[in-house]
Amino acid sequence: MQLNGIKPAAGSKHDKKRVGRGIGCGLGKTAGRGHKGQKARSGGFHKIGFEGGQMPLQRRLPKRGFVSLAKGDAAEVRLADLQRLTADTIDLAVLKQAGVVPHLALRAKVILSGELQRKVTLKGIAVTKGARAAIEGAGGSVELPAKPEAAAVEKGKDSAKTKPAAADAAATEAK
Repeated sequence: MQLNGIKPAAGSKHDKKRVGRGIGCGLGKTAGRGHKGQKARSGGFHKIGFEGGQMPLQRRLPKRGFVSLAKGDAAEVRLADLQRLTADTIDLAVLKQAGVVPHLALRAKVILSGELQRKVTLKGIAVTKGARAAIEGAGGSVELPAKPEAAAVEKGKDSAKTKPAAADAAATEAK
């Protein structure tokens, strides 16, 4: 076989239909669009789900519950996954590189599933109570990530206390 002898499979390539070129082509006159109606007109298309002005099905059905947009941010890691890793110090980057968690994961949590029989150090990864006990029982340690929420809450309280005092001071100066 030579490169200049290769041809596409029979029937895989065909010329484009030329519509509206007389009755001899088979698609003359109405050009395959039928007679009248919205689909026969130029620009006569509508969005998916449009039902001619009737309330569309996706709007008639009841909506329930809540779908979180942040659903795929967190990943679960089993103790058995930690057992398979070769690294002694494990953080989110190590888990991503090993393919244990998806590359889009922003955080991970170790759960009690499987067994851990070697010493590992977790940095910046959340753990459940049972998983923490299993890791520490195997001689490992857990360094939890810092909680930014507590600092933000206290900062919000301080600013709330100072705002009314500043407003009172401004009111007395205006008098």
